[in-house]
Amino acid sequence: MKLDILVLAVHPDDAELGCGGTIAKHIAMGYKVGIVDFTRGELGTRGSAEIRDEEAAASAKVLGLSSRENLRFRDGFFRNDEEHQMELIKMIRKYKPETVFANAIEDRHPDHGRASALATDACFYSGLRMIATELDGEQQEAWRPQQVYHYIQDRYIEPDFVVDISDYWDKKDAAIRAFKSQFYDPNSAEPESYIAKPDFLDFVEARSREMGHKIGATFGEGFTSEKKIEKVDLVKG
Repeated sequence: MKLDILVLAVHPDDAELGCGGTIAKHIAMGYKVGIVDFTRGELGTRGSAEIRDEEAAASAKVLGLSSRENLRFRDGFFRNDEEHQMELIKMIRKYKPETVFANAIEDRHPDHGRASALATDACFYSGLRMIATELDGEQQEAWRPQQVYHYIQDRYIEPDFVVDISDYWDKKDAAIRAFKSQFYDPNSAEPESYIAKPDFLDFVEARSREMGHKIGATFGEGFTSEKKIEKVDLVKG
């Protein structure tokens, strides 16, 4: 299956938190979008890998994804090295996306920046035909996405562009809340985590409102770009 957009996320729920509205918007526009999660989030304070597998599947249904896979890298201990690059290259060549969304270039969680660099390097190497990969017994062709964009996560990063997600905020919110083990629940006996504090989802909403404000919209999601973005029409925008 060829995808228009492939979203790379080191933890299940990273994609939803960082760019869930943009995913929903492009699916509504008729584009095929999929997610490849790197890990099962097994080091998370709350829930379990098995629970997060179920939550990721539920979120995928909310968003209407064309596909969602998990590479089962070791949470916290994966590296941007040949072994991990090769596994990710297989996914890029499998789905042949025109555009890739990846983790923030740097962030509070060290996995995010490391995953960002891994995604950037794998997208480049995926386009080199002398790197041979095989999937399900078949040789893969080289493929390099046209664009790699990085969604903004916990730490504020000035975006290169903002996507208006005002019409898709409710769907983003529902996709995030599919990961119910991870967020505040007054009836939960599990220990509190950074994202399980009562005001964390308020922060997520505030960030989306802040990004939307930059472009005169109610809600937005910001991205940084690895390439300069061409401005084709200086009158119509």
